[in-house]
Amino acid sequence: MTAKTLDGKEVFRAEKHYHPQATNCKNKNMLYGAQWKASYIRDTSLQPYQTKEETFEISLPKDVDTVDLEVTLVYEINKPANTAPIHRVSERVSVD
Repeated sequence: MTAKTLDGKEVFRAEKHYHPQATNCKNKNMLYGAQWKASYIRDTSLQPYQTKEETFEISLPKDVDTVDLEVTLVYEINKPANTAPIHRVSERVSVD
């Protein structure tokens, strides 16, 4: 998610990643490689046909009262550089 002022200056950027978190059962450290995973410790993935609601708090500079927000949902295929965009929403938001 990004928030930009009306002149295009970026004032906020945030990313959220949704995926099952796994461990090797020796400790609570999260692992990514399938060859190291022994069990799942938490499932934070997006589930089909279920709505997921997120809240972001954005601190704006004092002279900014309107921003253009853009939220993009992408599917990461096997590494961060290999993504496919799924959905994008843009909206102009004012604090008034």
